[in-house]
Amino acid sequence: MALQQYFHACKYVSRNRVYMTQSSNNRQGKSPAEEFAPLATTFRRRLLAGLGSASLVAVGANFGGLTSFLLGLVPESGRSLKLDVLYPIEGYSRRIENNEGFEFIYPASWVGDQRLLYRAAERLERSLDPLPTNSPKSGNRPRKNVNEPIVAYGPPGSSGELNVSVIVSPVPLDFSIETFGGPKEVGEAVVKTITRQRSDVKGTLIESTMREDPKMNVKYYELEFKVESPSFKRHNVAVCCARGGRLFTLNAQATESAWPELKSAFYRIANSFNLTS
Repeated sequence: MALQQYFHACKYVSRNRVYMTQSSNNRQGKSPAEEFAPLATTFRRRLLAGLGSASLVAVGANFGGLTSFLLGLVPESGRSLKLDVLYPIEGYSRRIENNEGFEFIYPASWVGDQRLLYRAAERLERSLDPLPTNSPKSGNRPRKNVNEPIVAYGPPGSSGELNVSVIVSPVPLDFSIETFGGPKEVGEAVVKTITRQRSDVKGTLIESTMREDPKMNVKYYELEFKVESPSFKRHNVAVCCARGGRLFTLNAQATESAWPELKSAFYRIANSFNLTS
């Protein structure tokens, strides 16, 4: 308003060619600084609002990793809101598998296994095809390989020696991992199952622990073990749990030589694995 009055006064004086002088002692009008004070306040307020909007746009688009940097300042808050599904937090992204009901975090630089994506696309395409009249009903179709991972991630261009994957297998509704015993007994049973098919493969249980989620009524068995043969040496961290007639197994594996560098990352992945439904 002050700016409009100022321009109106200048226009009036210019039209009538009226020039006036006035003693500074008798001046009753406002000084230029006072006249422009409201305008400066408005400009400053709009500038700050504009900067705030620009920051929101930058956060939404993760320009130059800005969002990941900001979320890294309050990592726990970002993770509790599941923002790491969209933006990496402290170098980790989150995978939420709604169909199977689980989630975990993995290194943000890792990529999904393309072979699994292709097979999933093929299954979807086949499911859309009409059944031939002489084919068995869909309920009698051979079940897919239960040992095929639902998801798998690893470094781009790697050979598969380094990866994390999750397998979901059907089990009886009354199946309980606790029937095998405590964490140590469960770990030993898992290692024996892995190594029993080949006499030249040896497994060693290093550590086994159990964490419990009272709200979901789920017990997670976290296992660390080594698997060795004449041709390879691998270090594994696995998480096993059962719920609603399904057995969930997350497994992260690396070569023994790479283990010291990946140790903390594997523990972090294992601790993040949770059932969501």
